[in-house]
Amino acid sequence: MYLLGIALAVMGWKWNTVGGPADWSTDDWIIVLIPFGLTIAWWAWADASGYTKRKAMEVEDAKVKARQDANREAIGTLKKNKRR
Repeated sequence: MYLLGIALAVMGWKWNTVGGPADWSTDDWIIVLIPFGLTIAWWAWADASGYTKRKAMEVEDAKVKARQDANREAIGTLKKNKRR
């Protein structure tokens, strides 16, 4: 997502002809398009390697664990007090 943000920022910067990239010639659009290519490559790798699915499963597992802990604490079995 960071690459996409950078790509959109640089493209907007070039498009609005303000400062840095606006001073580049029209042939320098390839430099503006490089972050888009990197973003596509990242998403292709993330989907092909299972990175996206693994991160989604980690988030779901954390939610399940938090819900289980909250339920156990509510019924008093999460933290067992030792009786003396």
